[in-house]
Amino acid sequence: MCRSIKTLRRPNELPTNDELQAAALQFVRKVSGYRAPSRANEEAFNRAVQEIAASTRVLLSSVSKASSS
Repeated sequence: MCRSIKTLRRPNELPTNDELQAAALQFVRKVSGYRAPSRANEEAFNRAVQEIAASTRVLLSSVSKASSS
């Protein structure tokens, strides 16, 4: 889908907040088709970035716990 999004799952190390935000921003840009949203869409765009970053954090935290068991 978006080749520039790097894999964030690493053994024994969770991604930084900056890495999560950057990956979420790239994903939202790709899915929405906007490099930067219009003023009318800015709130929804930014909310999507935050939600995806949070979901990714939960996913990677859960995967890390499961793989270390």
